[in-house]
Amino acid sequence: MQKLLLSFFFFTLYFSLTGQNRDNFIIHIKKAKGAISVDGILNETDWLTAEKTSPFYRILPIDTGFAVAPSEVVLTYNEQFLFIGITCYEGKDGDIIVESLRRDFSFGKNDNFLVFIDTYNDQTNGFSFGASAAGAQWDGIQANGGFVNLNWDCKWVSKTIYDGDKWIVEMGIPFKSIRYKEGVDTWGINFSRLDLKLNEKTSWAPVPRQFQSANLAFAGTLQWDKPPPKPGLNVSLIPYAATKISKNELAQSAAVVDFNVGFDAKWAISSSLNLDVTVNPDFSQVEVDQQVTNLDRFELFFPERRQFFLENKDIFTDFGSSDIRPFFTRRIGLQNDVAAGLKLSGKLNNDWRFGLLNMQTQEATTIPASNFTVASLQKKLFARSNLGIIFVNKNLTSNHLDPDNLINQYNRIIGLDFNLASADNRWTGKAFVHKSFAEHGGGKDYLFAGNLVYSTGNVEIEWSQATVGADYIAEVGFIRRTGYNRFNPSINYKFFPKSNSINFHGPFLKTDFFYDTDFKQTDRRFDVGYALRWLNRSHFQVDFTSQYVQLFQNFDPTNSGGQELLTGSAHQWQRLKLTYLSDLRKTYNYTLSTSYGGFYNGHLFNVESSIVARFQPFGSLALNVAYNKIELPDTFNDANFILFGPKLDITFTDKIFLTTFVQYNNQIDNININVRFQWRYQPVSDIFIVYTDNYFPADFKIKNRAIVAKMSYWFN
Repeated sequence: MQKLLLSFFFFTLYFSLTGQNRDNFIIHIKKAKGAISVDGILNETDWLTAEKTSPFYRILPIDTGFAVAPSEVVLTYNEQFLFIGITCYEGKDGDIIVESLRRDFSFGKNDNFLVFIDTYNDQTNGFSFGASAAGAQWDGIQANGGFVNLNWDCKWVSKTIYDGDKWIVEMGIPFKSIRYKEGVDTWGINFSRLDLKLNEKTSWAPVPRQFQSANLAFAGTLQWDKPPPKPGLNVSLIPYAATKISKNELAQSAAVVDFNVGFDAKWAISSSLNLDVTVNPDFSQVEVDQQVTNLDRFELFFPERRQFFLENKDIFTDFGSSDIRPFFTRRIGLQNDVAAGLKLSGKLNNDWRFGLLNMQTQEATTIPASNFTVASLQKKLFARSNLGIIFVNKNLTSNHLDPDNLINQYNRIIGLDFNLASADNRWTGKAFVHKSFAEHGGGKDYLFAGNLVYSTGNVEIEWSQATVGADYIAEVGFIRRTGYNRFNPSINYKFFPKSNSINFHGPFLKTDFFYDTDFKQTDRRFDVGYALRWLNRSHFQVDFTSQYVQLFQNFDPTNSGGQELLTGSAHQWQRLKLTYLSDLRKTYNYTLSTSYGGFYNGHLFNVESSIVARFQPFGSLALNVAYNKIELPDTFNDANFILFGPKLDITFTDKIFLTTFVQYNNQIDNININVRFQWRYQPVSDIFIVYTDNYFPADFKIKNRAIVAKMSYWFN
C-alpha cells in the first residue's frame, strides 16, 4: 500500500509544475500624492483617480456569473501604510446581518468583506484583513494555501460607514505589521464578500465553489508602480503587568496573591524574517477551552490560542497530520510556567522558509524544568508544493522529581515531510517519515504516512495511510496511539440541481481500518450517509456507522471508574445519526444532532444541540447541550452524562467585550464559571479582567476560584 501511495504522489507531481495564471486579474496601485485619512469617506483625490477592480464573480451558491451585489476596491499607499478602499453596494433591501462587534468575527454569521494578500508570491502563505458591515475587524495569517488563523493580531486601522444603498470600508495597514520580500513589485491579492441577505459569496478573481475564497492559488495580481517601501527599523515591545488572587477551598488554604511582570518583543530582522522573544509570559487572558464529553479511549485535541506561538505557526506545527503531530505547542507551558523563549521564523528567500523555536520552562511541584528546541527548514517545489525537515528536542534541565518513574531525560524527533498542492488545487496531499530518539526508547521508533486528495466541484476522493512504530515517542507532539498500520480512504459526491431551494445533495462513504504491527485487524469503521444543503444555508445529514474494535488494553466505556472491558475482547456495533443545521443568518438559529445504536457491549443514546440568539450588533446568547445515555450489562456501570454550557457574549463597542461562559460537566463532576472582560484601549494593547470559579454540582461547594487583572501595551 505504501508503494502504491508513493506512486500516486509521483504520478501527480506534474500538476504542480506551473502556477495559476494571474495575468487575467491585475489591479495597479500608485503611491498617494496627498494625505489619506482613514475615515470611511473615499473623497481624497488619490481615491478618485485610483484604478478600480473589475466586477466580482459568484462563488456560492453557484460559481458562475457576476455578483448580484456589486463590490468595488481601490488601493493606494504611502511610506508607512497600504490603504484599501472598499465599497459594497446592496443588492437587496433589508438590514445588514451581523452577529456582534467582536474582533475576528465568525465568517458565516456576518455580512463582511475580506482581503487576502500573498506578499511572498508563493500561493501558500499570506495575510488576511477584513471588516464586517458593522465595522468589526478581522485579521489573520494564512498558510497551507489559504487557511486563515485568526488568533494572530497586528496593528492596523479601519473605519466602516453605512451610506444608504452601500457600506464602505477604509483600511490602513502598516507595512511594519506584515512581512514581504524587498524589491518585489507584484503581490498576489484577492477580495471576497459575503452578503447574507442574498446568500451570496463573491470574489474579484474567481474561485471554484469547492474551495474557500481565501485560497491563494486563485488570487489575482497587485501590481505596484514601484516595489513597496522598506519598513525600516521594526522593533516592538509589549510589556505586561498582571496580578492574581486565588484560593483553593478544598485545601482550606489562605488566599494567595501573585504579581507578575514580563514582556514580549518583536524584531523584524528583515521584511520577511522575524524574531520573537518572550520573558516570563502570562497566558491568563486566553479564552477557556470548550469542554466536551469524552467517550473515547484516547486523548482529545484542543487548539493553540496563545499569541506567541501563532505567527508562522505552520512552519513548526504543520508537520505530520492531525493525529500524528511531532510538535504540539500546548505541550509547552500548560503544566509548568514558561520562563523565557525565542522564535526566529520567516522567509529566507523566495524558495526557502526557516523556523527556530527555543523555550525554557520552570520546575513545578511534580514536573521537572525542561528546555524545548524546534528547528525546521522548508523548500518550495514547483508552483505550490514544498519539502520540509523538522527537528524537535526536549531535554530535562532539572532532576527527576519521581525517581521510581521511568522518565526520559531527552526525547528527540527528526522528520521529513513532502506537501503536495497542484496549481489548480485539485490535487493536495502529503507524505512524511519521522523517527524518534529517547533515553528509554526501543527499536520500532519510526513512522511513515501520507494522504492524497482529489477534489472537484462534484467529487472528493481521499486515500490516507499511516504506519506508526510501537516505540515511537513524541513527548512534545500529539500522538493518539502507537504500534499500528492504518488505512482510511473516503469519497463523497455532490449533485448541484437546478433548483430554487436546494444548493446540493449527495452521498458519502468514509472508512477507517487499523491493524497491529503483525497486520491483524484491531479496528474497523464504515460511515455511509447522505447530505443535503438548501440555498438558505440550512443543512441535513443522515449517517450510518458500523464499527468494530478489539481492545489492546482494559477500558471502561463510561470512563467513570466502573468495571472494565478486558484486553483482547472484541466488540462490534452499528449506529444511526441525524444532524440538522438551521439557517445561521436568522436571529435565532440552532444545530441539532441525535444518534442511537450500539456502544461496545451496550447501547448509547446521544443528543447534542447548540441554540443561538443574536442581539445585533451587541452580542449573542448561546446554549450548548450534550446528553449521552450509556446502558451496559448489569455488572458494568451505566452512565448519564450531561454537558450544559450557556455562553453570553457582549460587545459594548468594537473595543470593549465581555464573555461569560458557564460549563456544567457531570462526567468530571464540575461546574466552571469563566468571566472575561477585555478593553482594547489602543491597537493590540489590552486590559483584561478574568474571573474563574469551579464548584461541585451536587451542593455547589467551591473547589477553587481566582481573579486576574492584566494590562499590556504595544510599543512600536
